[in-house]
Amino acid sequence: MGEGMRQAGLGQWIKRIVLALLLLLAMVGLGLWFFLRGSLAQLDGRRSAPGLSGTASVVRDGQGVPTISGSDRKDVAYATGFVHAQDRYFQMDLLRRVASGELAELFGARALPMDREHRLHRFRARAEAALQAMPAADRQLLERYVAGVNDGLNNLGTRPFEYALIRVSPRPWSAADSLLVFWAMYFDLQGNLEGRELARGWLREHATPEQLAVLLPESTQWDVPLDVPANLATDQAASRANHLPTNLPQAAAAAPAPGAPFPDQAPAWWGKSASPEGAASGRVAALDGRDGAQWHGMVGSNNWAVAGSRSQGGGAIVADDMHLGIQLPHIWYRAVLMVPDGHGATRRVAGVTLPGVPLVVVGSNGHVAWGFTNSYGDYADLVTLETDPAHPGKLRTPAGWETPVAHQESILVKDAASETFVVRETSLGPVREVAGRSYALHWVAHARGAVNFVAAGLETASTVDDALAVANRSGLPAQNFVAGDSKGNIGWTIAGPLPRRAQPGLASTFPLAGETQAAGWNGLLSPDAYPAVRNPADGQLSTANSRQLMGAGHGKLGDGGFDLGARAHQVRGAVAALGAKTDEQGVYSVALDDRALFMAGWRDRALAALDDQAVAAGDARGAQRAAARELLRKSWSGHASVESVGYRISRSFMWSLYELLYGGASAEMGKLAGKADMAAASSRWPVVVARLLDEQPAGWLPPQYASWKELQLAAIDHAVAELTRDGKPLAGATWGERNRQEIAHPIASAAPALRRWLTAPADPLPGDSHMPRVAGRKFGQSERMVVSPGKEEQGIFNMPGGQSGHPLSPFFLAGHADWVSGKPTPFLPGAARHTLTFVKP
Repeated sequence: MGEGMRQAGLGQWIKRIVLALLLLLAMVGLGLWFFLRGSLAQLDGRRSAPGLSGTASVVRDGQGVPTISGSDRKDVAYATGFVHAQDRYFQMDLLRRVASGELAELFGARALPMDREHRLHRFRARAEAALQAMPAADRQLLERYVAGVNDGLNNLGTRPFEYALIRVSPRPWSAADSLLVFWAMYFDLQGNLEGRELARGWLREHATPEQLAVLLPESTQWDVPLDVPANLATDQAASRANHLPTNLPQAAAAAPAPGAPFPDQAPAWWGKSASPEGAASGRVAALDGRDGAQWHGMVGSNNWAVAGSRSQGGGAIVADDMHLGIQLPHIWYRAVLMVPDGHGATRRVAGVTLPGVPLVVVGSNGHVAWGFTNSYGDYADLVTLETDPAHPGKLRTPAGWETPVAHQESILVKDAASETFVVRETSLGPVREVAGRSYALHWVAHARGAVNFVAAGLETASTVDDALAVANRSGLPAQNFVAGDSKGNIGWTIAGPLPRRAQPGLASTFPLAGETQAAGWNGLLSPDAYPAVRNPADGQLSTANSRQLMGAGHGKLGDGGFDLGARAHQVRGAVAALGAKTDEQGVYSVALDDRALFMAGWRDRALAALDDQAVAAGDARGAQRAAARELLRKSWSGHASVESVGYRISRSFMWSLYELLYGGASAEMGKLAGKADMAAASSRWPVVVARLLDEQPAGWLPPQYASWKELQLAAIDHAVAELTRDGKPLAGATWGERNRQEIAHPIASAAPALRRWLTAPADPLPGDSHMPRVAGRKFGQSERMVVSPGKEEQGIFNMPGGQSGHPLSPFFLAGHADWVSGKPTPFLPGAARHTLTFVKP
């Protein structure tokens, strides 16, 4: 009996201990929950705000989209800074640190490689200098925004949750930090230029001029330049003969189409894969996107405008979808700014802002609407520097010998000693060492005037001409700027600084590493000399990162990595197909166009190679080829649809050919820089390969293949091997299986236990790179906007993330499902749900 009582007592103690542990865990969980909730934004109430001219308010709708009002523009800037900080401070912090090379202070030594690379540019020092040169009115606006940011941060109940997870305290915001946000976008939008220069330099050293003329065409038959009239009767289908557009403008047809004649021999590296024969599927896997190279071959963005002559409402309609890396929180922050004009009236400026900057980036002010796409011009040169023992400590530039200025840069490293290194800077830019050579990186981003607040003038622009003039003087990474006004006018120009080249035509040839002649640029082009297109006869304008101009204006831009033009062609054709009159819904439909016009040619080539003889072998390879042929025929909808296996096989076939023909060269280029490969040297490589397969020049068939058909079958075999890796059936290799979104908060990798709350659903996405509906795992349409100025109530908008960067906020993923499905949701916020008011003390 005593033993039983002891057992019963022990059982009671075990129950009590378990209960206590559960209670402790519950208390810890509850404490964590309360701690996390402490960093949620304040949505309602009344706050005292020193420095206000009058009152300001933030009225949010059910998705957290704010309408921000104030007594003057500075009060609006203050309130904008407050909500940016409360919803997105960690994102803002990352942007400034990416630009300045200060990430290691948050993440430790693992961030040092990027910090070293970015610190070379000394953008924090440049930001401080730009701040000193800023006009007084812009500086005052920025200072009020900064005050709002710091008040917003300091008035959270607890520090933003990300800082608790990485055990760091947030650093206050400064005016220079807002300028650094612009420079972060330079890295994002022009960070390809150095790798491209090195890749093209490698090619020039390993190919003859005749071979280069083939490998690096300056245009393709897909191009639809803005300075050549479009045919409103656009043929929507590509020519079945060569899968290139049939409605070529005359000037485009007169250009190399798609390249110069093939010389008798290919370069020595041609057709040498980076992997042994039969083992290239690992690189093909990466190119297919399964091993993390989801952005390979992707550029962005799209915008288009329809003139009033073709809109049902009589005003212009502007559409914009900027293609960027996608994560949580999302890069853009929706807002409506009610801007007093100083004369008793108020302008409603609606669109998206970039946290860290108090301006609307793209949107509408009621009179003018505007949008951006990256222009991909030639805005950087690598200039060879020479040394000589007779000139110790000096470097020779094209202008002569000079002594570079040495700057000591100290990088703070979390949980480790700081690192100091020396940046040497010449009159042309910082010194970059690559493969034993010294170069000056002469980049527009280093120029005085590369960043400014001139774009604030878009808030008060009343006509397209006003907007284009503001765009030309704006300090931001050079963009294709498309605008339309309420009177029906439309126009295009470049927004952002352009280099003034001594020989403008040279920008359209090969701006390669190693150029030492005075062929680069000196200072910035005058805004009065910028190219522009206004009110074309067909009543439409569109850009999609391909070559914009065929005439003399092209030399002012140069080619910094233009897209091959298939997407631009499809956008233009889809807009033309809207007919004589259209509306916002019709214009919006172009953004969801996922027709596989470009990939159809690769499908046809694969089917032609997979003839009866190719599939007749009685072994496993023959069976796989037969299965691939069946799926190319039956699992093909003519779209990059999630259920299509045929689309994915076609795409993998194309990229397998890339590996088999360019893989060895790309591997050598990659030794110079991580972003250097053949795709960086020219995004037009698929057009070159398509032409090669059509013309079949004898000297270009790699010797390991007996025929061009054998080469294509080898590529198909590689593609199939990759798609059936790990024993997966080929029939299950749908495009949706590969193109499944992976959108997460950057802190998710540091907090695996919270990952489920810090990621978006892994939905399969239709669309791909060579069509209007660009979609990748972590890359795609960062917003879809359609608006007619003055008729914003009829506008359409959606984006992949919500307003808040906090996973406990109801606004964290608000609107995400609409973006996935393509649902056309309103451009303007809905009914007011929350009101936060700021008053003078």
